[in-house]
Amino acid sequence: MKPLKFFNTLTRKKEPFQSIHEGKVGMYCCGPTVYWYAHIGNMRAFIFDDLLKRTLKYQEYKVRSVVNITDVGHLTSDEDEGEDKMVVAMRREGKSAYDIARFYEEAFLKNLVQLNIEPFDVYPRATEHIPEQIALIKKIEANGFTYKTSDGLYFDTSKLSAYGKLSGQRAEEKQAGIRVEVGEKKHPTDFALWKFSPKEVQREMEWESPWGIGFPGWHIECSAMSAKYLGVPFDIHTGGEDHIAVHHENEIAQTQAADGVLQANYWMHNSYLQVDGGKMSKSLGNLFTVEELEAKGFDPLSLRYFFLGAHYRSKQNFTLEALEASQKALHRLIDLVRGWDQPALEGIPYYEELFEQAVSDDLNIPQALAVVWEMVDSDFSSSAKAVSLLKFDEVLGLKLVDYIAKPLEITKEVQELLNQRQKAREEKDWEASDRVRDQIAELGYLVEDSADGQRIRGQGFSLHFFKKQDK
Repeated sequence: MKPLKFFNTLTRKKEPFQSIHEGKVGMYCCGPTVYWYAHIGNMRAFIFDDLLKRTLKYQEYKVRSVVNITDVGHLTSDEDEGEDKMVVAMRREGKSAYDIARFYEEAFLKNLVQLNIEPFDVYPRATEHIPEQIALIKKIEANGFTYKTSDGLYFDTSKLSAYGKLSGQRAEEKQAGIRVEVGEKKHPTDFALWKFSPKEVQREMEWESPWGIGFPGWHIECSAMSAKYLGVPFDIHTGGEDHIAVHHENEIAQTQAADGVLQANYWMHNSYLQVDGGKMSKSLGNLFTVEELEAKGFDPLSLRYFFLGAHYRSKQNFTLEALEASQKALHRLIDLVRGWDQPALEGIPYYEELFEQAVSDDLNIPQALAVVWEMVDSDFSSSAKAVSLLKFDEVLGLKLVDYIAKPLEITKEVQELLNQRQKAREEKDWEASDRVRDQIAELGYLVEDSADGQRIRGQGFSLHFFKKQDK
């Protein structure tokens, strides 16, 4: 196996990967705040997590992966400003915080299945680990890193000389660039470990603590739960690059203050997803969910394929046109492999070495995908290509095992309906065309239209093109 190299945000360089325990990897991934649906920018991060995990497993590591479920403590600001996002959701939907959290947690888990993201090993909820968070705060307090204000217990960043290590900015440099009201904070970079419940707001989620009734700050859950399930230090912590300056910086500070060690040895961050060259936002109307794209006729695996086309540390620009191109590429791949012979005993070492070289070099998935297409279009036997492609898909996760050497079978009944529908479309009888399309759907096939004619999708994802047949 090729030695793995990852870019470590902590050292700001690409370095060889060495796990703490031989053959085993502990991996913690920053999870969703379950007050609303996850959008495709969020899902890029979890695709990155999945590709990392699959690559580690491809290299024969046993991986223990943890993704947190934030169901309390995340304020509308990523720092200590505004209301808890769960309280905002309660007011918006008129439901209990717990009902809201479970609903959007289930929606998130459904998205993981839709995108063929392998299940994480543990999904700890913040609300179910309050004792662990309180215990960690007490250790931080005992070591002299806290102070109390009228609205909570805060971490004093001036007491930790290493604060700012992850972002590359010392505390005083970070403070100079901050333009927020400090209030009772001693320093702008200080952050809440425990927030007191506002007297004027009735909170459904609040707990007794040594400091008063309230709820944990956002950052403490990740330090507490990662320690519980992975120990400290563990191997790899992942998340979006927007977490570097505040959330992950504060996680590191909490663990160092409590235990005197780094929380994780490798910190890996995926870059932003842009939409039409700009920022995603609800106000701009360009914030898509997996379900919304599915309603537009895109299979979720097309979105996964789209994400494979850019390196995780590069910004990626999403457009519907780009997604359509990804879907067409995936359709072409599936249609090609359906016509292959059954896998042979051995694959093609040349391409397997190129693929492994790509994924081992800081997850260069775009290069790995280029290797796939070079091999697919090569003159090697399809049975040998099938062996190698099945190996590659252990990382890519496109579910190609469902299609290799499995031609799509169209029954006589479905073919007759396709002919009827084509005739209706030629006669511009759109009502009849839609009616026949629904009949075909009841038989387990989906029909779409293109410049090449009708195309049909079977029980799976492959599309085949059908033009009007000669009588």
